[in-house]
Amino acid sequence: MLDNPQHRMIDESSLRYEGWRIVAVCFLLATFGWGLGFYGQSIYVAEVQRARGWPTSLVSSGTTFFYLFGALLVVFVGEAVRKYGPRLCLISGTLAMAAAGVAIGAVREPWQLYLANAVLAFGWAGTSLAMITNTISLWFDHKRGMAISLALNGASFGGIVGVPLLVVMISHIGFANAMFATSGAMLVLLVPVILVVVGRPPDLHGWKAAAKTKPQSSTQIRSWALRDVGFLTVTVAFALVLFAQVGFIVHLISFLDPVIGRERAAVAVAVLTAMAVVGRVLFSMVIDRLNQRLASALSFLSQAAALCVVINIHNDYVLIAACAAFGFSVGNLITLPSLIVQQEFDSAAFGVLISLNTAINQVTYAFGPGVVGFLRDWSGGYALPFYLCIALEVAAAALIMVRGRPRTRLP
Repeated sequence: MLDNPQHRMIDESSLRYEGWRIVAVCFLLATFGWGLGFYGQSIYVAEVQRARGWPTSLVSSGTTFFYLFGALLVVFVGEAVRKYGPRLCLISGTLAMAAAGVAIGAVREPWQLYLANAVLAFGWAGTSLAMITNTISLWFDHKRGMAISLALNGASFGGIVGVPLLVVMISHIGFANAMFATSGAMLVLLVPVILVVVGRPPDLHGWKAAAKTKPQSSTQIRSWALRDVGFLTVTVAFALVLFAQVGFIVHLISFLDPVIGRERAAVAVAVLTAMAVVGRVLFSMVIDRLNQRLASALSFLSQAAALCVVINIHNDYVLIAACAAFGFSVGNLITLPSLIVQQEFDSAAFGVLISLNTAINQVTYAFGPGVVGFLRDWSGGYALPFYLCIALEVAAAALIMVRGRPRTRLP
């Protein structure tokens, strides 16, 4: 890695370092990005179906389209940030998400639902994981794990606080007006903050000098990555785990409702979500000093063990405790891939590699809820799909420990 004099003068641990203001911006961005883009989908499906009377399959297929189209766009986030700069990309993502919120509130025909989800996919690409990790990587190196973990707590905040607020607004002023108001609030809060806070990042890794001596296109980087054992083991392992994780969480209330009742099932989900925040905060304090592949494997195995308890023990308190154990690693599983990529590959390729990793993961986990639901209907219960999730977690724990050839630069 190039020795950059500017890098030596930067103290990332200082609270006065400008990078922590970028973390605050990304926290706010994640709050709206996940609140409207990820968690909001469950609200959109219910409200659009109720208002229009369309079949569930039609409305939910719009969500699948959103995930798949969004994954295609996410691939190019890294090079967009590198070409246009973080400020323009963050503002573009904010504008797209706000426009999508307005469009979803105004849906009257099925084609409009797909168009709104297409715009939402642009907003998701510009406000979620790939954008946040790419932005923070421009300001942080040694404290990158902590910075990303703290920023991504906004994702949990968007689910814990943002979604209930949106539901309350819908009950008082209607779905369309609630979406218009939320989109307006996003613009009013985020755009001025981005314009004021997000400036030109420091050249932490000497990327400009590296680009002059060894130019390499994003297409070349992606082509190389898809043949590299180390990158593939990280990407496939996390894709398998996120497939299992998303599939389990989406079906959790449906599984728990007949076992412990709707109220305690809701408590279990709330505990899982809260533990995701706790786990991310606690992990952020040590994450930059850990063997991150080993930490990932242990996280996968802890989720597999929690799932095994959920399937076999139907005591109320044990089930809630198992959900808490599962939730402890939920938040960290979207942080760890970027840290492994940072540690094992050329810093100049970080943006392209993490965007590619994120896109592959998103395509994979988009099918998680559907496959779990299909297996549940086919087998007559949740034991088979949840045991499949356990098998995927264990396989991923073994796969993530395969490093491939150590390297610091792309060939």
